[in-house]
Amino acid sequence: MAVELTMAQMKLAVMRHAYRGRRAQTAGTGATIGLVLAAGTAFLGYLSPDYLAAGLAVWLLGWVLGPVFMGGGDETLRPEHFAMLGISPRRLAAGLLTASFVGVAPLVSLAALTGLIVAGTRIGVVGTLVAVPAMLLQLAVFVLLSKISVAVVGVALRSRVGAIAAGVINGVVLSSLGQIWVFMIAFGVSGTPAVVWYLPSAWGLLAVRGEWWALAALAGLVLLLLGLWAALLGRRAGRPRVSGRARRPIAASTAAGAVVAKELRTWSRDLVRNHQLAFSLAYGLWFAASPLVIGWNGMLPYAGPIFIVMAAGMASNLYGTDGTALWLTMMSPGATDVRGRQLAWAATQGAVAIVLTVVCTAIVGGPWPLVLALLPALLGGAAGLVPLVSVYALVPATDPRRRSGNPLRTSEDEGGLTGLAYLMLALVLATGLPAGLAAHWLGWVGVPVGLATGALCYWLFGRLAEARLRTHGPELLETMRTGRKPVTGTSMRRFEELSAVQKNVAGVGFGLGAIPLFPQGVVALGFVLAGRADMSWFLATYLPGPWNAAVAVGFILLGLGLYGSALWVLRKRPEPDRIPA
Repeated sequence: MAVELTMAQMKLAVMRHAYRGRRAQTAGTGATIGLVLAAGTAFLGYLSPDYLAAGLAVWLLGWVLGPVFMGGGDETLRPEHFAMLGISPRRLAAGLLTASFVGVAPLVSLAALTGLIVAGTRIGVVGTLVAVPAMLLQLAVFVLLSKISVAVVGVALRSRVGAIAAGVINGVVLSSLGQIWVFMIAFGVSGTPAVVWYLPSAWGLLAVRGEWWALAALAGLVLLLLGLWAALLGRRAGRPRVSGRARRPIAASTAAGAVVAKELRTWSRDLVRNHQLAFSLAYGLWFAASPLVIGWNGMLPYAGPIFIVMAAGMASNLYGTDGTALWLTMMSPGATDVRGRQLAWAATQGAVAIVLTVVCTAIVGGPWPLVLALLPALLGGAAGLVPLVSVYALVPATDPRRRSGNPLRTSEDEGGLTGLAYLMLALVLATGLPAGLAAHWLGWVGVPVGLATGALCYWLFGRLAEARLRTHGPELLETMRTGRKPVTGTSMRRFEELSAVQKNVAGVGFGLGAIPLFPQGVVALGFVLAGRADMSWFLATYLPGPWNAAVAVGFILLGLGLYGSALWVLRKRPEPDRIPA
């Protein structure tokens, strides 16, 4: 146990020095949100075992899918750090697993697993005693499945076929979760699906309820997953396979043409970008095609626009991903590569989006005015916003030459990358709103509106990105070189001046406000008013009328209140009178 305890102590030491300042506030906000969700999950153990099984299934999916989509998970201690110590793969896996239990996410998940104790107390003393080892084994399964999912994708990203296959699988899984209501209707599921009881997340609950084999199955699964992770760690150090075939050179006669050629090569050779493109394509197509299982094809024509929005979100940190290569542009007086990056992004993503939109719309037979209006508006808006957002809200990333054996790990700031992606999704959708409304109200008039909107966004946002790059290029390069973002702007300075309590209020408000406002509020109210009270994914649909509408409205008010409280603490305060010396 010496190696395992040493790695845990190393993790504690790193966290003690790393979680300071803004990063500590971000971790505190995340912990607060996680504890609120954990308390809700534990309360499900009091309400019903079915609800608790469903809640733990959601935590399992979060552990498995979250790190894949948020930058590769926790990499505080990397296998590469211990490559020269001669530690066996199984011993290394055990040590890294022990260190993985040190952190905010495992503690929050352990708090959620106290729902097993709550469920056990309703059964008796034996159930309560069994819940304790079941909690620990269940947490070990969560952590190991998370590590294995990241490792499998990392191994897949070492070949082009594997990168594309991993992107397709991830896109289908995530879009299926977004369209879960479709499958619930198609299979006649109301309430908690029976399948959750067969997932490993429910085995601890089964053990608490007296099925002793489940506890032994959890222990065996931990050993099996530990051996699998040890085998994957042995493959992590391998280098990506590169094709040895000769490639025809891409000639360029201008500076912008050289940038386009470089970007096109990157999109064809970089396995991470191959993965992102495949993920966006699979997400857009499957999200739009999922309603076909219930006989509704109305969403299929929007596969192309959905793909554009998701592809822009994946490329939201375009300049940060390239690392300190920006110095090449800065060393060329008067040079800027924004237009070249815009053209390359529009060429690679636009060709796919056009084919996808035309084919899917032709299958359904329309609505042609709306999709042809949205397509240029979203494509031009995304091509303009990708460089603009990446230079204004750049997240410091690891230089490509210094990346670890985990290809998904491009930055240490996972929260920043996730927030930037969500910001990009919202902004790109906003660029398509004028064209969409014009097409909805005026028909084919929306098409020129979409063309004009897309062209304007492409030109204007690109110009703003160029200006930002010229005036703040040294600061951006310093940010990427050191990994520290300077505190600029009135809002950021105001946030830094807040107390710890006020920062937590702002973080909880902005972080949790969307949950009651949109899914449990606006969407649930829409289902209630439409008479679809069987949609059990929403809390309001469990109640009889008129209480269901009242609960949905209450959630809307709660969401607005959370956002309002966050904005209130960020309000501008009058500066104190200065007394001259």
